[in-house]
Amino acid sequence: MQNIGKDAIVRGTGEPNSAAVCILESFEDEKNPVKGLARIVGVSPTRALFDITLNGLPKGKYYPSIRVSGDLSQGAVSTGPQLVELGEIDVSAQLSTSDSFLANQPKGFSGHAVFTKDVSISDIIGRGLTVSKSRTANYPDSLVGVIARSAGIWENLKSVCSCSGKTVWEERSDAISSGIH
Repeated sequence: MQNIGKDAIVRGTGEPNSAAVCILESFEDEKNPVKGLARIVGVSPTRALFDITLNGLPKGKYYPSIRVSGDLSQGAVSTGPQLVELGEIDVSAQLSTSDSFLANQPKGFSGHAVFTKDVSISDIIGRGLTVSKSRTANYPDSLVGVIARSAGIWENLKSVCSCSGKTVWEERSDAISSGIH
């Protein structure tokens, strides 16, 4: 749809219990903790697609991974050993600060990547997802979040976002103008 100039919003996909989401936060940046979002969709019962967007970070290579635990008591370092390595994200695009939301964010760079891995959605719900400057280790400044179940097709029929009061189309327009696709 977007390739022919039409706007589109995915409001859930696949079968029930076949989608997940993870908000990636910094435990070191108390003023602007949210640094990214991972959308996860089961493309088969044993394979998942990971769509990860990062914002407001120093330029560089970052490595997302699923961890054994969802324990965030000490940030990313308490999530345990790596369960699944996802790949590499190049964070090098300059953030636009024209949007009011990003104007309040510290200057930084953004990156986006899509990965597919042999993993079941049900096996990763409740586990930690971390983004680190190391392929295998986590540090206090690594981003972290807990993977949560997300709505499947027609499981979320809302037309207004409860967090902002805007329609899903207004939220989509704001995201695009902020460089979040």
